[in-house]
Amino acid sequence: MILFDTDKNGITGENNVTSEAYEQSYSNYAVGGQIKRVFDIVFASIILVSILPLFIIVAVVLKVAERGPVIYRHVRIGLWGRRFACFKFRTMVVDAENALKALLDDDPIARVEWERNQKLVKDPRVTRVGRFLRESSLDELPQLINVLRGEMSLVGPRPIVPLEISHYGDWLTSYVSARPGLTGVWQISGRSDCGYDKRVELDANYVSDWRFSTDLAILVRTVTAVIERKGSY
Repeated sequence: MILFDTDKNGITGENNVTSEAYEQSYSNYAVGGQIKRVFDIVFASIILVSILPLFIIVAVVLKVAERGPVIYRHVRIGLWGRRFACFKFRTMVVDAENALKALLDDDPIARVEWERNQKLVKDPRVTRVGRFLRESSLDELPQLINVLRGEMSLVGPRPIVPLEISHYGDWLTSYVSARPGLTGVWQISGRSDCGYDKRVELDANYVSDWRFSTDLAILVRTVTAVIERKGSY
């Protein structure tokens, strides 16, 4: 039984930095330091144990209702440019990368939307069960494993793929000084309804103005954002 799927880029480069410039910037320091990391470990563990029955139910439903793996692994940019495999419950058809390429080749309007936002409002690759998982944010539950592994934080900048690096420009150094977050300012600010340039600005401001109290406030507001499902597609 196949449980995992991965994007076509694989994860062979997950321990590599994105450029030589960042090799000189490697540090054990991350935004928030040890207090943020300890908080992540304790609360991610509590949440994961608490929702384990839900985790199993979602996995079983996916396996029964949809053909293909339950967990999808996608390469994202982490702390100081390290690449890592970001876990999600699979919400798209099998071989979604090739399906996207074919769609963008045939539909110029969709291509423009993708190049602008790196997302499609009406993505035909999303399955029926996958759409519900996205709208309810249940697809992101496996990222709690990434948090425990030290690749992500409960709160942080939005995880980006390597192709999105160019959008961050001079703010990239600021971005990679923090672990990507399971939630963050973007998630409580309209998510996909928020323009891409605004996303970058929100990530940069979060890093430069980080406070532990801000993380706590974002976690509380995330509950409301998930219930409202605004911008979740």
